[in-house]
Amino acid sequence: MFRISGGRRAALGVTGAALLALSLAGCGEKESTEQPGAGPSVTAAADSALAAKVPDAIKADGVIKVGTDSTYAPAEFLDADGKTVVGFDIELFNAVAQKLGLKAEYESAPFDAILPGVDSGKYEVGVSSFTINAERMKTVNMVSYFSAGTQWATKAGNPAKVDTENACGKKIAVQVGTVQLDDITARSKKCTDAGKPAITIDQYQAQSDATAAVVSGKNDAMLADSPVGAYAVKQSSGQLELLGDIYESAPYGYAVKKDQAAFAEVLKEAVTAVIADGTYQGALKKWGVEGGAITTPALNPTS
Repeated sequence: MFRISGGRRAALGVTGAALLALSLAGCGEKESTEQPGAGPSVTAAADSALAAKVPDAIKADGVIKVGTDSTYAPAEFLDADGKTVVGFDIELFNAVAQKLGLKAEYESAPFDAILPGVDSGKYEVGVSSFTINAERMKTVNMVSYFSAGTQWATKAGNPAKVDTENACGKKIAVQVGTVQLDDITARSKKCTDAGKPAITIDQYQAQSDATAAVVSGKNDAMLADSPVGAYAVKQSSGQLELLGDIYESAPYGYAVKKDQAAFAEVLKEAVTAVIADGTYQGALKKWGVEGGAITTPALNPTS
């Protein structure tokens, strides 16, 4: 997802996966057994020099309190137990925390509540596929660690004949608070400015619900972050397909409170360290998203 008030995303969490499985069963199709993320978790060795730089207020209890929206597979979603948050975002940030000699503890929250939670101090970091943009950097520090774009997805065969460049009159699903919501809103305005029907924009609190709405036919298509849309299509066993090319690629960022610039800088150094020791590439490869790898993280990048 890139998201905007958060900026991101799109994906299948447990709810979406369950709905999709039921749909597939009804069609007599076999669900894919290939599961990205299978196998042991990657781990990173602690770096004592970096650990020493973590502000005392952060490291006092030995944990980093993280807010995440666990509906966004394969980035962050609930495992089969319905409680454990997993995904490439989670695996990678676990390694970053380990590099600092700390443990990450995750609390699931609505996407658009995470950045306010970081700002208020409820969370020490927001890890939820947040696309870095100027609006977000007004309220939080952001450390880049991945790159993703937006891509559309629709039912296989595109029965609604959705044209990504002319979706006027179509019903499109997006997650609340995302960059994709801004994108489709602007596209709808172009439609009405040209005297064409507006796009019906259905907003869902969970990306998994947006995905399920396309599977069911309630919506004609959806917009989501590229790795999330690709994962949803792969997990649909042929019921969904990608539509058009990936566009507007931009970095994801870890969100840190505005007055915690020193901590944000240490996170940047920790990302650099896991890139250098190979843990970073291992985590992304495990989840099949190595195409979004970056080589150099940045604090509050402007472009």
